[in-house]
Amino acid sequence: MGDQEEENYYGKHGTPQKYDPKFKGPIYDRGCTDVACCILLVLAIVGYVVVGIVAWTHGDPRKVIYPTDSRGQFCGHQGTANEGKPFLFYFDIVKCASPLVLLEFQCPTTQICVSQCPDRFMTYLNAYSVPANLQYYRQFCVPEFGDVSKAPIEVLRDKECPAMLFPSTPLARRCLPAIQAKKGVIMVGNETTYDDGHGNRRNVTELLEGARKANVVLEMRQLAMKIFEDYTVSWYWIIIGLVIAMVASLIFIVLLRFLAGIMVWVMIVLVILVLGYGIFHCYMEYAKLKGEAGSDVSLTDLGFQTDLRVYLHLRQTWLAFMIILCVVEVIIILLLIFLRKRILIAIALIKEASRAVGHIMMSLLFPLCTFFLLCLCIAYWASTAVFLSTSNEAVYKVFNESACQFSGQTCSPEKFNTSNVTKLCPDAQCLFAFYGGETAYHKYLIVLQFFNVFMFFWLVNFVIALGQVTLAGAFASYYWAFKKPDDMPAFPLFSAFGRALRYHTGSLAFGSLILAIVQVIRVILEYLDHRLKAADNKFAKFLLSCLKCCFWCLEKFIKFLNRNAYIMIAVYGTNFCTSARNAFFLLMRNIIRVAVLDKVTDFLFFLGKLLIVGSVGILAFFFFTHRIKLVEDTAPSLNYYWVPILTVIVGSYLIAHGFFSVYGMCVDTLFLCFLEDLERNDGSAEKPYFMSPDLKKLLKKTNKEA
Repeated sequence: MGDQEEENYYGKHGTPQKYDPKFKGPIYDRGCTDVACCILLVLAIVGYVVVGIVAWTHGDPRKVIYPTDSRGQFCGHQGTANEGKPFLFYFDIVKCASPLVLLEFQCPTTQICVSQCPDRFMTYLNAYSVPANLQYYRQFCVPEFGDVSKAPIEVLRDKECPAMLFPSTPLARRCLPAIQAKKGVIMVGNETTYDDGHGNRRNVTELLEGARKANVVLEMRQLAMKIFEDYTVSWYWIIIGLVIAMVASLIFIVLLRFLAGIMVWVMIVLVILVLGYGIFHCYMEYAKLKGEAGSDVSLTDLGFQTDLRVYLHLRQTWLAFMIILCVVEVIIILLLIFLRKRILIAIALIKEASRAVGHIMMSLLFPLCTFFLLCLCIAYWASTAVFLSTSNEAVYKVFNESACQFSGQTCSPEKFNTSNVTKLCPDAQCLFAFYGGETAYHKYLIVLQFFNVFMFFWLVNFVIALGQVTLAGAFASYYWAFKKPDDMPAFPLFSAFGRALRYHTGSLAFGSLILAIVQVIRVILEYLDHRLKAADNKFAKFLLSCLKCCFWCLEKFIKFLNRNAYIMIAVYGTNFCTSARNAFFLLMRNIIRVAVLDKVTDFLFFLGKLLIVGSVGILAFFFFTHRIKLVEDTAPSLNYYWVPILTVIVGSYLIAHGFFSVYGMCVDTLFLCFLEDLERNDGSAEKPYFMSPDLKKLLKKTNKEA
């Protein structure tokens, strides 16, 4: 390379590293960096613990599990007046058809906890004259009702008992009409009409409409309950699937250690074959549904369905799957064609990484430590979020059927009957509306939830950064050992972990803080986008889409910059900003080699993860859909078979990513050290390269590519 070319090559991207005879790899004599950020992180964690303690003191997760009556009391909870009464009963479920349900998430009718749902049609007027019927009827009256001699008109006026009962079944612990269809006719308890308790015959379809509106808040909860049931009967099979993914990942990594070249090409061929089989399977399902009733319904006409199995009976679903897989297959094949020469070079770098991992085998187990810390962060965030969201107090509001100026205002159940509201609005009731509060703590709950989300992102990014800088320090000690592995420290992984915690907690906190801020902004943008979906402001939607795209790109760039900055921190012990600048300039001075090597290896590792996830996912699909005859009777019966399949796929990806992340970090570290080695040394006897002979061959190949 000539002087002018060298000047253009380095240009304005910093000054190349000079030869230093004392430099032998990761510097041991280093000091603490970014102390201010370290202190800030400690204070933030202390504040986070305080928020958790306050949330756990005020929160009550029972509000998520148990239904509540009109007074905000839990149904079926032990140690309360409603113990033994697990079901919620609506006095007049027809009123649940009111639009008020959609606005307040509460039916404008009295609700009580009962031990069983009614199993017969009955009116209070009819039950009043028969003692046995009245005794049965009393269990569906308010607990305070005791004067059976009171005139029925007064009882109904004071809303102490419901006007009528009808056969009901519990759904999500709510008593809803036992509706059935016979020959296209909607019936409740084999009846098409019912007595409303006021001498009028009404159609049971009114009960159906009320039940639908009462169920509007319960559908997602019911879906969650079915998903939970699926997990309870399939959890051990899910674990077996994840173990298979872990064993497959471990075998693949071990084989990569000894047969890197062969394994990479086998991986490429298998990925193409797996995707090809996916395309074939989608086509067969698409062809099989031809002519079947209802299979030609479009996805837009069908809308959202909680039972995702419905979509698998549509031809359009399988056509969409087939198109997606075809696009992915074509893209991968085209990339392989254009990158065929660079793949050969990348394989050499992967072989070198395999040697480094072979000398530091503990690095393959280190992701388990990172995974454990991530689980702690997720568990603390989730529990704090639940306790914060359930730390509100019961809020009561005025509900009425006719027009009333006090409608929607807060009220007190104890003082309501003696207030002016009942005089001006005779049909008004003071019912439990939702959980909220007027104290300073309740007013700032949204702020505490925001702080909870922010700390979650910060701590998760910090844990990931700690893992990256530890692995980088260990693999850097391998590269800069002149005689490998004789010149390596005894415990390179533990030494790197100790240096990271002792000297660079502040730098890791700094890098993870920047990333957490960007991620929180992205969450806010997603929330705003969700709120603006109903709006008709095209400019606002366009602006929001641009911002989402920009911050997505910014997050990817910061992750890339942080990763390389942590490598420089592990090697040189400099602060975050200096390390990020030096890493960025080093990569820019060698941008051609970055394109030739680093990104191609990332692509190959992605194919490896895709192979493991695809193989385990296909196996899980055939197992949970009872398509493997040998274990057909062993597979559990599920509400939604996609629940364990998706869990296995996501878990397999995380496991494969954990194993491949070690290789990825090793390749990135060796690559940066390789570039540093080229700038510091020239391969002469006075300035020998630290790279292995295979990397020297790789250097010649990259020079030809450049």
